Amino acid sequence: MGGELRYEIGQNAYIKLVLHALKHKTAAVNGVLLGRLSGGDAVEIADAVPSFHSHLGLLPSPRDRPSSEEYYGAQGMYIVGYFHANERFNDFELSNVARNIGDHVHRYFPQAALILVETGSFTKGEGQEPVMQLYTKDSSKSWKLVGSDGGSRFSTKEPSANVVLWDYISTQKWQDVVDFDDHLDDISKDWLNPELFK
Repeated sequence: MGGELRYEIGQNAYIKLVLHALKHKTAAVNGVLLGRLSGGDAVEIADAVPSFHSHLGLLPSPRDRPSSEEYYGAQGMYIVGYFHANERFNDFELSNVARNIGDHVHRYFPQAALILVETGSFTKGEGQEPVMQLYTKDSSKSWKLVGSDGGSRFSTKEPSANVVLWDYISTQKWQDVVDFDDHLDDISKDWLNPELFK
């Protein structure tokens, strides 16, 4: 599925999901990817909404997140994928939880992206390649690593995203990321993270 679709992730979405994984280095984390299908040949991932660092098998239901649905819907965005980082720092295997939630997103958006964050592989001065793996559904309806066939259909929208990410890492900006778990512990914390990049 998806043929020659390209996937492009915006800098803020990219940085937010990596910082979420770094904040909870000893826990698996997840969240949803928001964006749109552009011109029929590209999926633009514009934002990432961190969901959990515990109880990963759950995603907040629409009734639990009305403000996010309204906010992103007004901007013409919808759920285009799912991101996941494993509990073990150098574990780059797609877990059953990630596959199952990815399957659920795929039912509603057939071009869905499933991103596995590779925080253990990030080093200062790294090139323009994202520190994550992109999976999409193939013709047999299995999750397949994009690029494993030698093609490169996944990129960051801004070439300097890793440089900016490193600046955020060096200032420990990950401490400011709020996920839905954090919001449930303290409802004054906004899990949409509107102040993260200000």
